[in-house]
Amino acid sequence: MQGSELVGYYPGAIGEVTRLHATYYARHWGFDLSFEAQVGRELAEFLERADPARDLFLAARSDDGFGGCVALDSGFDEGARLRWFIVEPAWHGRGLGRKLLSQCLDFARQAGHRKVFLWTFAGLDAARRLYEAEGFTLAEEHRVDQWGNQIIEQKFELHL
Repeated sequence: MQGSELVGYYPGAIGEVTRLHATYYARHWGFDLSFEAQVGRELAEFLERADPARDLFLAARSDDGFGGCVALDSGFDEGARLRWFIVEPAWHGRGLGRKLLSQCLDFARQAGHRKVFLWTFAGLDAARRLYEAEGFTLAEEHRVDQWGNQIIEQKFELHL
């Protein structure tokens, strides 16, 4: 992470974010093609419609390559949605996730969002600790069959 910088969209970002999500969640959670397709499709749609005053895409890059990303999507009635938050496993434990999340929430406050929410699932304990350290609380959870697996989907909310 030394020498890393946080940047917005750049050519190839959609592919790198989609690749990391697809490989990580297939390896660790058994997610199938439907997950990868959803990530790529929804991320591309978001980036095409993003309003820089309300929406954020933030990626970490260094000489070592892509390190992770986070996005804030204002296209929801209930608040801004935190999306595509992921850190390359080789960069885990170096503070990058905390830095991405903190900068995303700083942007949310500056943009005037009153609420940020996210969907995740039970078992992603390191991410949950980051969310809760920032003040997110569990608002909802239920079991679902999706992406070729059965998971306990969770919704976290933060009132700003």
